[in-house]
Amino acid sequence: MPSTEQHNLGETKALRRAITGSLVGTSLEWYDFFLYGTAAALVFGEVFFPSYDRLTGTLLSFITFAVGFAARPVGAAIAGHFGDRIGRKKVLLATIMLMGTSTIAIGVLPSYATAGILAPILLVIIRLIQGLALGGEWAGGALMIAERAPAARRGFLTSFVQVGASIGNLLSTGILLLMSAQLSREEFVAWGWRVPFLLSAIVVIVGIYIRLKVTETPTFNALQQEGKVSRSPVLELFRRQPLDILRVIGIRAGADIMFYLLITFLLTYVSQTLGLPGSIGLTAAMLGASMQLITYPLSAALSDKFGRRPITVIGAIGATIWMLFFFFPLVDTKSVALIIAAVLVGLVFHSAMYGVQAVWICELFDAKHRYSGASLGYQLAGIVGGSLAPTIAIALLQIFGTTRAITVYAAAALAIVAITAAFTRETRGIKMNEAGADHETASVHT
Repeated sequence: MPSTEQHNLGETKALRRAITGSLVGTSLEWYDFFLYGTAAALVFGEVFFPSYDRLTGTLLSFITFAVGFAARPVGAAIAGHFGDRIGRKKVLLATIMLMGTSTIAIGVLPSYATAGILAPILLVIIRLIQGLALGGEWAGGALMIAERAPAARRGFLTSFVQVGASIGNLLSTGILLLMSAQLSREEFVAWGWRVPFLLSAIVVIVGIYIRLKVTETPTFNALQQEGKVSRSPVLELFRRQPLDILRVIGIRAGADIMFYLLITFLLTYVSQTLGLPGSIGLTAAMLGASMQLITYPLSAALSDKFGRRPITVIGAIGATIWMLFFFFPLVDTKSVALIIAAVLVGLVFHSAMYGVQAVWICELFDAKHRYSGASLGYQLAGIVGGSLAPTIAIALLQIFGTTRAITVYAAAALAIVAITAAFTRETRGIKMNEAGADHETASVHT
C-alpha cells in the first residue's frame, strides 16, 4: 500500500494538474468568447450589417453577442446533467473542442458583401454553438479545483478559474489591438479581424492535451463508489435548492453588468460617442485584465480568511458608488490617463465580487447536483447580466442622450448584488471532497 507521504504527494500533483488544466482551458475558452464581444464592438457592424449606420450596426452586432448568452443556460443544463452523471472531466473535453471549432468557423465566415443575409444568419448560429460550449465550461473548471482543494485555501485556488477569464480577455484584446495597430482600417475590416479567430486552432490542440492529463475529482469518484450519482441531477437541483439558484443570479448579474459596461460598451462609447481612437478602450481593457490576474486571487484569498459574504458586499457597495459618481465623469474628460484610471478602479471593485464567485457558487450546492447548480446559476445570471448590458447601455444613450441613465442602471444592479450577498449563507470551510458533503453543512458559518 502507498505511504501517507506518497498519497499526499499524489494529491498535490493532482491538484496542480487540475489548476493548470482549469486555468489554461478556461483561458482559451474565454479567449474565444471575449474575442467575439470585442470584434462586435469594433468591426462586426461593418462586416455583417453594412446597410445600417455605424451605431445601429454595432447595436445589431451586440444583439448577436447576446445570443451566445441565451444559449449558455441550455449548455449549462446539458453539461450539468452529464457532469453530474458521467463526470466533470469528460464534459470539459467536449466543451473545449466545441468552442474551439466554432470560433475557427467565425474566422472563415463570409461577409455580408459576399453572402448577403446568409452571413449574419450563420454568425448567429455559430454564436449559439459558442454559448452552448461556454455554458458547461466555467462550472466544470471550477469544480475540478474546488472539489479537491484544501478548505483553508479553496477560495484562493479556485479563483484561478476566474484568472482564466482575465487571461482570455487579455489575449483576445491584445491580439485585436495588435492587428488594428499594424493594419489600416480597410485591411482590418477586410481580413485582419479574422486572424485571431483562426488562431483558435491552438485552443483545440492545447486544451485537449492538458485536459486528458487531469484526473476526475475525488467528490465524483466518491459518488460513484457509494452509488449516489443522481439519475436526474437538474430536476433534483430544482426540487432541493431552487432558492440557491436565485441567490447565485443575484450575486452574479450585477457584477456581470458592470464588467461588460467597463470592457465592451466602453469600446463603443470611447470611439463613437467621444470620437477618440478605439485603441484607448482596448488599452484600458488590457491593463484591467492584467491587473485582475492579481486582484482576483487576492480577493479570493481574503475570502478564505474573512468569508465569502463580506468581501462580496464590500465590492458591491464600492462598485455602486464608483459607477454612480465617478466612472463616466472621468471617461468624459477624454483624458487617456483618466479613462484608464476609471476602468482600473472599477475593475478593482469588480474583482472583489467576481474573484469570490467561483468558490462561493460551488460551495452552495450539494455534491450530487453541484455541476448542474453551479452551471445553471452562473449562466442564467449571464442572461440578465452581461448579455444585454452593452445593448441596454447603447439604447439608453440613444434615448436619453446622456450616460446618467446608464449609471442608474448599473448602480441598481450592483445594489442587488450587495443585498443578495448579505442574505446568502456563508460557506467558508464546508466539506466538498466527499459524496456526503451536502449543502446543509454550510450552516456552520451562517
